[in-house]
Amino acid sequence: MWLEILLTSVLGFAIYWFISRDKEETLPLEDGWWGPDTRPTGREDESIHPFKVETSDEEIHDLHQRIDKFRFTPPLEDSCFHYGFNSNYLKKVISYWRNEFDWKKQVEILNRYPHFKTKIEGLDIHFIHVKPPQLPAGRTPKPLLMVHGWPGSFYEFYKIIPLLTDPKNHGLSDEHVFEVICPSIPGYGFSEASSKKGFNSVATARIFYKLMLRLGFQEFYIQGGDWGALICTNMAQLVPSHVKGLHLNMALVLSNFSTLTLLLGRRFGRFLGYTERDVELLYPVKEKVFYSLMRESGYMHIQCTKPDTVGSALNDSPVGLAAYILEKFSTWTNTEFRYLEDGGLERKFSLDDLLTNVMLYWTTATIVSSQRFYKENLGQGWMTQKHERMKVYVPTGFSAFPSELMHTPEKWVRIKYPKLISYSYMARGGHFAAFEEPELLAQDIRKFLSVLEQQ
Repeated sequence: MWLEILLTSVLGFAIYWFISRDKEETLPLEDGWWGPDTRPTGREDESIHPFKVETSDEEIHDLHQRIDKFRFTPPLEDSCFHYGFNSNYLKKVISYWRNEFDWKKQVEILNRYPHFKTKIEGLDIHFIHVKPPQLPAGRTPKPLLMVHGWPGSFYEFYKIIPLLTDPKNHGLSDEHVFEVICPSIPGYGFSEASSKKGFNSVATARIFYKLMLRLGFQEFYIQGGDWGALICTNMAQLVPSHVKGLHLNMALVLSNFSTLTLLLGRRFGRFLGYTERDVELLYPVKEKVFYSLMRESGYMHIQCTKPDTVGSALNDSPVGLAAYILEKFSTWTNTEFRYLEDGGLERKFSLDDLLTNVMLYWTTATIVSSQRFYKENLGQGWMTQKHERMKVYVPTGFSAFPSELMHTPEKWVRIKYPKLISYSYMARGGHFAAFEEPELLAQDIRKFLSVLEQQ
């Protein structure tokens, strides 16, 4: 009897191993057309045109008029940021926005890097492309695509770009010198929004792959957080032979294994592959995972189901838009900031930087189209799309920032990314890593490249 049980168990394990073993699948590349009407006959115009950010007195005057009509609602006593953006602090922000913020000056800052547009799959795709000012003799720069998320923009990367393209003049070695390409996700900022339903992260990944080919790069590195992490993951699933390395500062890797080990990890963490730091960042799980995600994910349910409704209000009110977006830069940077009257916003960011990001949504009227990206990607339910169930077979590096919305242990990351070669517990920082801690993120990208090149 015991022999039969043993043989059955061994056979069952062998069958399970055969069925579940890694299969290096790729996503089908396919094609798409997201512009209005039907795809025109003939070849798509592949030319790349310089682009410049511009503004006008009329645009600024309209903004000021709308700000002046803001209707103030007093906050509850001692509510801090527990009910959302504290309206007392909001008065300070909009006073600065109305009376001190210089949009024309910020437009000049935006134009410090070269901007371009090109038509791909019927959409005008905007990107900045920054090349190194100087290179060591005989060296070529490493092409690096960096992709933002919501409610961010390409502007998140402005402080990290010099550390990557000109490291020697910023106290870093010139072992790794990059040329950096930062596109705007279609429907965000200066990239045209899809006219059709179904435009998701896979379609975005394909468009960004075509962009890199159009720029002359057959092989390149990619980096992202938030939606950028998913888009870059999809690129690695679509064209792994073209992606030399993938670096992430966020990963969507929830699985049956991670859920089960999360429940058992505090008591059996060491046996489940958790480090002491993992336990510290995940437990007590009720507070640091479930309650935290519940507090911070209400926006997601709205945007996954009816994005256009709330989007209409936000697109009409600059103050409403600022409150909605900047609240995320408070609690997503550090959940403890909800206990502060000012949400801790100016502890990590300047109002000029924060409002510049808001203005990229306001002046382009893209808050609705940016929110639709949630419905297209998550509106059908969790784990319903093929790419969600696929692994990634590209060398991967991961930065685990301690104040990210949810900590992702190395054990979890490795399930989705079996070729994980670099995993770093970052000293500080939250969701908007490149914006908040550009030096730390740049150092970890460089570390990842060093490990990759030693293999």
